[in-house]
Amino acid sequence: MTKPELIDLHHQGHERTVASYLLDTDDGPALFDCGPTTTLAALRNGLEQHGLQLTDVRHLLLSHIHLDHAGAAGVLVRENPQLQVHVSEIGAPHLVEPERLERSARRLYGDTFDTLWGELAPVPQANVHVVGDHVLGLACFPTPGHASHHVCYLDRDGTLYAGDAAGVRIQPGRAVLPPTPPPDFDLERWQRTIEDLERRDPERLALIHFGVADDPQRHLAELRLELYDWADFVRGGAGEDEFVAYVRAELADSGEHLEDWDTAMPLWQSYQGLKRWADLSAAAAT
Repeated sequence: MTKPELIDLHHQGHERTVASYLLDTDDGPALFDCGPTTTLAALRNGLEQHGLQLTDVRHLLLSHIHLDHAGAAGVLVRENPQLQVHVSEIGAPHLVEPERLERSARRLYGDTFDTLWGELAPVPQANVHVVGDHVLGLACFPTPGHASHHVCYLDRDGTLYAGDAAGVRIQPGRAVLPPTPPPDFDLERWQRTIEDLERRDPERLALIHFGVADDPQRHLAELRLELYDWADFVRGGAGEDEFVAYVRAELADSGEHLEDWDTAMPLWQSYQGLKRWADLSAAAAT
């Protein structure tokens, strides 16, 4: 494996918010996550800078099926029918038949869906492969918490292709935050995932949002603390406006560029996921 090659997808015209990674695998060029269909021009441009066309890419490794990570998968396969797509067992059916995923996303995003994500096309069953313990020379393992269908990939050189399991950090900033959108954010499962990532002791984290982090242990420790802090804040009765103001103040105090964060990780989404989890946890306790 070679060092991770980041392609900035310039989501909604912003730099440093959504990335894809180009890998040189045992079976040729691969992408780790592909972004939404609205960023296809930037993806093509990024591949061209590496001397590649979309039709040269042999594999797409998906962390999970959220649209900012996998929304373009069906359109990519339509343009490159040889492209093989690797995804978790839970996520695979939603790639083949994305109608339910699209209905759910349209309820969440309303009139902004098409502007944000564009077309959500099905991936032919023959192109979809459920991941095992190893894929194309990389170790692969479940990393739930952010989403039940999340997996990560660890290459032989110690790069963890992390998706959202290691949170969001807009490089070169140091703030690490946990995206906690509905419907299946789970605090306890995410904490176990963080423990698993720490045990595997990667050399670096390839983050979709955004960039390669070379201090994984500090990064993961901060992610754990933020998860507990957010969970306690919302369980304590904070409303959405209060939560958003709280996090934005924290980011501002850290010198972060708030506009980047608004695009990479909308805080209203994180609040909704936290509130749903807190309500379900309270109901289960009674």
